[in-house]
Amino acid sequence: MEEFSRLLDELYFTNSTLAKEKILANYLMSTPDPDRGWALAAIAGTLSFDLFKRNLSKSLIIERMDPELFQLSYDYVGELSETIALAWQQSENPVLMSRLPSLSEIIVEFQSRGKEGIRQYLVQLLDNMTPPQRWALLKLGTRGLRIGMSARSVKRTLANMKSVDLEVIEELWHGIEPPYEDLFAWIEGRADIPDISNSIRYLPVMLAHPIDEEKDLERITPATHMAEWKWDGIRVQISSNLDETKIFSRTGDDISGSFPDLVEAVDFQAVVDGELLIKTQEGIGSFNDLQQRLNKKKPSAKLIKERPAHFRGYDILSKDGENLRSLPLDERRLALQRLYENLNQDRFSISKQLEFKDVDDLKQMREEADKSNGLLEGLMIKYRQSTYVSGRPKHAWYKWKCDPYLLDAVLMYAQRGHGKRSSYYSDYTFGLWNDAGELLPIGKAYFGFTDEELKQIDNWIRKNKLKRFGPVQEVKKELVFEVAFDSAHESTRHKSGYALRFPRIHRIRWDKPAGEANVIEDLAKLVQ
Repeated sequence: MEEFSRLLDELYFTNSTLAKEKILANYLMSTPDPDRGWALAAIAGTLSFDLFKRNLSKSLIIERMDPELFQLSYDYVGELSETIALAWQQSENPVLMSRLPSLSEIIVEFQSRGKEGIRQYLVQLLDNMTPPQRWALLKLGTRGLRIGMSARSVKRTLANMKSVDLEVIEELWHGIEPPYEDLFAWIEGRADIPDISNSIRYLPVMLAHPIDEEKDLERITPATHMAEWKWDGIRVQISSNLDETKIFSRTGDDISGSFPDLVEAVDFQAVVDGELLIKTQEGIGSFNDLQQRLNKKKPSAKLIKERPAHFRGYDILSKDGENLRSLPLDERRLALQRLYENLNQDRFSISKQLEFKDVDDLKQMREEADKSNGLLEGLMIKYRQSTYVSGRPKHAWYKWKCDPYLLDAVLMYAQRGHGKRSSYYSDYTFGLWNDAGELLPIGKAYFGFTDEELKQIDNWIRKNKLKRFGPVQEVKKELVFEVAFDSAHESTRHKSGYALRFPRIHRIRWDKPAGEANVIEDLAKLVQ
């Protein structure tokens, strides 16, 4: 555990991605199994279990210090694990350890204990650790590790250690399990490449570039490119070998448990790429409908019936074990159509290819998407001869999104951020006026501004404070934000009755009086 703690400390305080990868590689080459495998899983976010619940660590620290003092400390530090690690007071009669257990020993010990045993062991470890070690344990135990290193960067580290292409590691990644001992045996030349032929695999997705209207439109013709709607769902991949089916998010997370109705409808052996949507009696539902099912690990039968899952296919990556990614897109589309001939149309459909003669037609269709009440985000334009490769290859796929909606909203509340933003008020709740002259909250945003603008907003908030509600600071209703968002929906979660999709700060209207900001009726018209 000491080595793991030092690793996290080095990674956290290193900015360069290449330097982080070198640090991780050195650790993996010098650390034995299975410790290095568990460390790799923790950093890459592939641990499938919690060692203990987040609330347990919080309840333990509140037993050791005044709750009000803890809350003030938490507000100042801005991150729960770091606050506990710094504020922890050793027990009156601590059970001292001759040595700190290894990472794998800690994992095995936690998994072998019941609820009370977990509590006692966590206290014992925290009593015997330094603040950095406590922080590492608390982040590990609740799978909340954030050190600025992505899963893709972790995979690239492994690829460099073996001197193979990144795609080789990405194909292996979801076919093997932590602590990855067979993977390290192959990397070190002690064994053959792990056999994942019978496993359900996630294949890294192909992504699109935002279109450059001045440079990219001139190369697009009906003979060279195809167009389709960009639906407002979530990008997923369905992988099935008939015996087992999994649904992966675009980042490779297994979300099958949230959509058992779609899993049960799969009766093909293939890997298909597309959009997860909700099918209603009127047609495709809004993102708000889909959001009711996202992150529901065990959705109720009532929820499944009211909001049945639907998959709109874009592409096919393999069929009956045959890799199709090297084929041109036109040929892959034909294979996808053949697959869909016998599928349940309530659960599966193919993204329609849109006919166009020239760029003016594309512009007109983009305007149609803008009038879809948020169901469509815009257009996808794809090169017909493009093969399916991970990442964002140039001039292969383009996304031409609708222009965002804009409203002038008034800042109501602010909250400090976390991590590097813990010293600044960076999370903003904003609202619109109703007929009675009240401000009603419609959303929250924490990005869309520069670091310099963050400092300016933070300075304004500190000079215009009103009441405080725990970590939330109320401010004078005088600062206007021009808020950008992709769509709006009716919502019972907000007093205003509405919620925004993907809100962000587009501009700070220092010059605009708050009384001239938009009203709720303006938002209602957009929804209607």
